[in-house]
Amino acid sequence: MEAKTKPGTQPPTPGEGRAEVGQVTKKPRLTTSAMIASLAAEGQPTRPAPFGHALTALAETRPEIVGLTADLSKYTDLYVFAQAYPDRYYQMGMAEQLLMSAAAGMAREGFLPFATTYAVFASRRAYDFICLAIAEERLNVKIVCALPGLTTGYGPSHQATDDLAIFRAMPNLTVVDPCDALDIEQATHAIADHDGPVYMRLLRGNVPLVLDRYDYRFELGKARLLRDGADVLVVAAGFMTMRALEAADKLEKDGVKVAVLHSPTIKPLDERTILEQAQRGGRLIVVAENHSVVGGLGEAVAGVLMRSGVSARFRQVGLPDKFLDAGALPTLHDRYGISADTMVGSIKNWLG
Repeated sequence: MEAKTKPGTQPPTPGEGRAEVGQVTKKPRLTTSAMIASLAAEGQPTRPAPFGHALTALAETRPEIVGLTADLSKYTDLYVFAQAYPDRYYQMGMAEQLLMSAAAGMAREGFLPFATTYAVFASRRAYDFICLAIAEERLNVKIVCALPGLTTGYGPSHQATDDLAIFRAMPNLTVVDPCDALDIEQATHAIADHDGPVYMRLLRGNVPLVLDRYDYRFELGKARLLRDGADVLVVAAGFMTMRALEAADKLEKDGVKVAVLHSPTIKPLDERTILEQAQRGGRLIVVAENHSVVGGLGEAVAGVLMRSGVSARFRQVGLPDKFLDAGALPTLHDRYGISADTMVGSIKNWLG
């Protein structure tokens, strides 16, 4: 369940067909429903609730950490923290503005609040409260939000396709988009150590584990080259780094060498590393993100290249500038070009 519902009610179940006259029939359930969907491929290792477990481990030695949510502890993995530290957990109800205001007040009193909700609610409903109560005051609040971009099959009410654009424009705010369970665990520790407001996108539930194969270590403000290649450079963030790695493996079978640069910190952007890689001449540069092509990582990278005088073939893999459909995630990811297979097709077309 991802939509908010009244107590005792359940949302409709995707994948169930209507009964024919005089008989009761059901279509098979979708393996990935519109409501609860794992981004992991079949057989891919996962870790449960990496944010919740990482925050709980941190709280063992940091009594100033408190957790707050707007009726979504189960769906932001904050329930793990709540079970371990019920006296440091605050349920604010369906009131995102109150959630952010309370977090700001706690930060002023010396606490380290982690405020969780859905990305679309934080960016659209609580923007002014985050801007004036938290960011302008440089308060030490960590805003951790599930359902970033197209990670739910619900429609525009729950799809935060513009959150990076909104928060990139907010002064004083650090913006993080982790790739997998390892990234989330390490980023949770890093943002807790960072003095200042942070917005972090969150993959929740059973989260794929990818970066452990690359001797990876999250560093706030740093991008990391995961694999090299002479034909294409893909700069990616969030789960699109996972998709970029999958696409690179597929393209290698066709003789196309793809480098993947993971940039989990969207703001401040690691401009130095991006420019170093972009200036290795002749490669097609592709930015892949789970966000609208307007205002996100793609335009941030394009701006860096333009201001630095770097001329390159540049393309974007991202969500279109439109309100997206509802449905099962695999179908939507194919439709909007952010699946590994559609990414492969796009890169082949761009290479000619």
